[in-house]
Amino acid sequence: MTQRQKMPKIIETTTDLDRLARRLSCEKVLAFDLEADSLHHYREKVCLIQVATDKAVFLVDPLAVTDVSPLGSLLEDPGIRKVFHGADYDIRSLHRDFSLEVRNLFDTMIACQLLGEKEVGLAAVLKKRFGVELDKRYQKADWSRRPLDPGMIAYAAADTSLLVALYRQLEAELLERGRLSWVEEESELLSEVRAADREGEPFVYRFKGASKMDPRTLAVLEELLRFRDLRARSADKPPFKVLSNETLRALAEKKPRNVNELQGIPGLPPRFAERYGRDVVKAVADGCAIPEELLPRFARAGRPERDALKDERLRRLKRWREAKSLALGIDAGFLVNNALLEALAKEAPKDAAGLDAVATLRGWRKREFGGELLEALR
Repeated sequence: MTQRQKMPKIIETTTDLDRLARRLSCEKVLAFDLEADSLHHYREKVCLIQVATDKAVFLVDPLAVTDVSPLGSLLEDPGIRKVFHGADYDIRSLHRDFSLEVRNLFDTMIACQLLGEKEVGLAAVLKKRFGVELDKRYQKADWSRRPLDPGMIAYAAADTSLLVALYRQLEAELLERGRLSWVEEESELLSEVRAADREGEPFVYRFKGASKMDPRTLAVLEELLRFRDLRARSADKPPFKVLSNETLRALAEKKPRNVNELQGIPGLPPRFAERYGRDVVKAVADGCAIPEELLPRFARAGRPERDALKDERLRRLKRWREAKSLALGIDAGFLVNNALLEALAKEAPKDAAGLDAVATLRGWRKREFGGELLEALR
């Protein structure tokens, strides 16, 4: 580990952040990363923002700096390339917590995918290209704790310190293979993602597998999820640390009528029944008492009529995708996903105007593969 990686400067005041933003405004490329506390608190928040040039790393502490808007001048400057690795979560979090937007994004994970890398996680990429092993001990650390210990500081710096160098390598390879614009277009789309606002939405809509449950079980599950959410909020814990989804599913399906029937529920923490058993039984009873006409239901899509011609078009498109994936060395699902193939098979465009009408086919995929897709559909 270099001295630069061991001794990043920590920014804890608005004055220092202003000074840093002015200093970095002349840079052409900056790397960013975030650390959050989603595994430790009910409402997750960004706890650290790493910023790096090819020579230095800075750690901005948003729990100490009351106004991080000076970072906005850097993140939103179209003249500065912003490098992230797997930016989806970071983009959503920056906008959710600070209303910050990112312009001129370059996602090194997308670059790796479009260069055909088999392993695209940051640790694997840095090990392969730089021989650097990232210390994973702090991946699940509580980044809201202060002061940060030296190990956490070193981990945060190491995560970002090589991103600019990685970007330069990937950019050169993409230019050589004519794929740089592909990454730039994908990154621009990614820069527009936002955290979903689910305030007031029933909890069961976010519960994996809920759409397969009967309405009564859904009603009981919703009441149990509300109970868990209240407990998590009051204890400032992530909901999964109160009760796991598997335990909630078992409770909803068994529908215990009294505390004694809680025995044998898989994953129920020790003494939980003693402390909260009555609350759980009440939540189950409330779900069971909901009138039939008010029970939650998922809309059931009717089974679509089989279309032999569409099925044949889809088979031809998948054969084309498989061959193209092998030729380019890019994962087939990332190259062209199934939803786009389904749309093409359904719309069956016959010319360029028809391709334009397929809303999900755009940018480099239409440019590079439009003609071949039309040929496969003929």
